[in-house]
Amino acid sequence: MRYTADVVCIRGGDVLLIERGWPPHKGRLALPGGHVDPGETSRAAAARELLEETGVRVAPEDLVLVGVYDRPDRDPRGRYVTAAYVVTVPDDTTARAGDDAAAVQWAPLDAPGELAFDHGEIVADTWRL
Repeated sequence: MRYTADVVCIRGGDVLLIERGWPPHKGRLALPGGHVDPGETSRAAAARELLEETGVRVAPEDLVLVGVYDRPDRDPRGRYVTAAYVVTVPDDTTARAGDDAAAVQWAPLDAPGELAFDHGEIVADTWRL
């Protein structure tokens, strides 16, 4: 089993998405996120991955847990369990593609389009908080 962390980063009415640079789902839009490193909490990993993939810096303590996603078929690479977090950033926040992201974009939070993995479900669940 692999452990990951994902971030729903909200600016105004938009959510920050990355274009995946690697398989699986290369070229598709997804939430910023990635593996939790040994000795790291999922909250710290979420903040680190957001910074590495988009250049957006947030304090780990500002991240609020949306939920844990562990459906066995959620990732074609095998068993991945993710802790998903939400954070709101100032309206003037800018993002740039880095690390595993081929590109970044802000999309309407209420209509982000077709997302990779189960990230559409994670964004929808964010509305329930």
